Amino acid sequence: MKEQQSLSHTVWDCKYHIVWIPKYRKKSLYRELRQYVGPLLRDLASQKECKIEEGHLMSDHVHVLISIPPKYSVAQVVGFIKGKSAISIARNYTGRRKNFTGQKFWARGYHVSTVGRDEEVIRHYIRHQEKEDRRIEQLSLY
Repeated sequence: MKEQQSLSHTVWDCKYHIVWIPKYRKKSLYRELRQYVGPLLRDLASQKECKIEEGHLMSDHVHVLISIPPKYSVAQVVGFIKGKSAISIARNYTGRRKNFTGQKFWARGYHVSTVGRDEEVIRHYIRHQEKEDRRIEQLSLY
């Protein structure tokens, strides 16, 4: 049986597969930044009463399977997470303390798809994406 959650007058199970990229698709999610961004995204999601069920930070994009309550739109949650995480990254890794006008870490758009009965397929895809990318790169070398 699916895990359903509830609000005061609602029982819900709304999960989304969301992918977004850094500005100009730079391969900037490495080492210490990668270890910093994961917990940051989970913390920001919990501030909007959301839960990141699965997530994987690739070097040039982010995959998350997120559970969002129906009182929030996907655009609100993604905008909040991307905006606040960009500010935090700028403060901690570029030394900027204030005046974030024009500071952008993430590209403007994102990909979202609803997750229904295919939740296990999406979870498997997110977990094994990096290994599959390496396999495809090896095939293209020959």
